[in-house]
Amino acid sequence: MTPLGGISLKLASVVLFVIMSALIKASDVPTGEAVFFRSFFALPVILGWLIWRGDLRTGLRVNSLWKHVLRGVVGVSSMGFSFAALGLLPLPEVTALGYAAPLLTVIFAAILLGEQVRLFRLTAVMVGLLGVALVMWPLLTLSEVNQAVLLGIGFVMVSAVLRALVQIHIRRMAATEQTSAIVFYFTMTSTVLSLLTLPFGWVLPPLDQTLMLIAAGLIGGVAQICLTAAYKGAEAALLAPFDYASILFAIVIGYAFFAEVPTPLMLAGSSIVIASGVAIILRERYLGLKQFKARQGMTPQG
Repeated sequence: MTPLGGISLKLASVVLFVIMSALIKASDVPTGEAVFFRSFFALPVILGWLIWRGDLRTGLRVNSLWKHVLRGVVGVSSMGFSFAALGLLPLPEVTALGYAAPLLTVIFAAILLGEQVRLFRLTAVMVGLLGVALVMWPLLTLSEVNQAVLLGIGFVMVSAVLRALVQIHIRRMAATEQTSAIVFYFTMTSTVLSLLTLPFGWVLPPLDQTLMLIAAGLIGGVAQICLTAAYKGAEAALLAPFDYASILFAIVIGYAFFAEVPTPLMLAGSSIVIASGVAIILRERYLGLKQFKARQGMTPQG
């Protein structure tokens, strides 16, 4: 696969994940039930993908089951908080506030993995978090700031923290676990864990909402496969900036289907967060290339 193919798959995954979020937002069911549909109906898509690759046996082999369970517990918690926020806040705001996750990943990588965080990257993170605050500001200065808005902000920020922790955990898992196994067992774990919320008020949704929830699961599974396949064609540093295209699709879908009009501060804050994220990515790419050239220039004795 060419880098252009990898970029195309990455953009496809971004669009599909936004559509999935919109379908979850449009369905009026409890959060745990939404997580179940998202996870359960992604399973056949992922299994079909593994069979098509001929990777069913090796792809489901694990070295540490508990690592997958931990990834599932934290990941499904992040998903649940994100889905809960979709019912309380506009889609573009949830998308933009979610950009805090990669910024927090930088901080957690320094604390938990001992990664070196240079002044440039730390400054970019701080500026990015300022952008997140700008996105929040219009929501916090409404004439009537109700409890739902505050809960929504809290939910999406907790989701971002948990997603950042998941990314750190996956970095550790990647050394010993198959990518396909990480994808499959997360989906399986989130399906099982979501069933634990059954006593807390699941409902029988009408046909149109049921179809939307099923579609969310299928689309989520396809999006996950596109995302995984994208990294086969292009390196992570090249693909990472395309994550931020999600805000464009979230604004369009939010306006077209939910009559959500983004505020100027929300757009400004999103732009700052995106600029900070891209600056970090480009800086790390530059340093990586610089280190590679330095190694290439070494003598055989080092």
